[in-house]
Amino acid sequence: MFFIRSASAADLVKVSALLGRSWHATYDAIYGTEKVSEITASWHSVESLKRRLVQPDAEFVVADNGKVIGGMAYAAMDKDEKDVVVLHQLYVEPALIGQGIGRDLFAEVETCFPAAKRMRLEVEPKNERAIRFYAGLGFAEIGWTKNCGGQSDIPAVIMEKTLSFPG
Repeated sequence: MFFIRSASAADLVKVSALLGRSWHATYDAIYGTEKVSEITASWHSVESLKRRLVQPDAEFVVADNGKVIGGMAYAAMDKDEKDVVVLHQLYVEPALIGQGIGRDLFAEVETCFPAAKRMRLEVEPKNERAIRFYAGLGFAEIGWTKNCGGQSDIPAVIMEKTLSFPG
């Protein structure tokens, strides 16, 4: 059984490796192994992850069963739109997909931003599994970008979900 908890600096080497495996499993067929290796070395390095770990108005969580990190998620409040939280990352160990880890990670992150009215994310248009996953969580397509993450020259579907908190 996996438990969702806040990530720590001690998790970052394992999280970086998980992201590498996840990206290669998902994107090698789309971008090629070399491009995926280049992206993961930059975006998913331990140094890059360390910056996210200490980012204000953000949550960085992992799914941990005491032996393995089975998934991770990172979300942060949008710098410009103060009522929007952006889900930057949600990845599950490829061998563990389908066990509810992604859903549990999302459920945790979704509750961490009570001031947010909407959650937004970007997803590769050819990543049909992820698009179906997010649609199942209530996200709908609201647009497209040619520059995923604002830094990549990678196209993405922009999806958004209205958040509602009790009370």
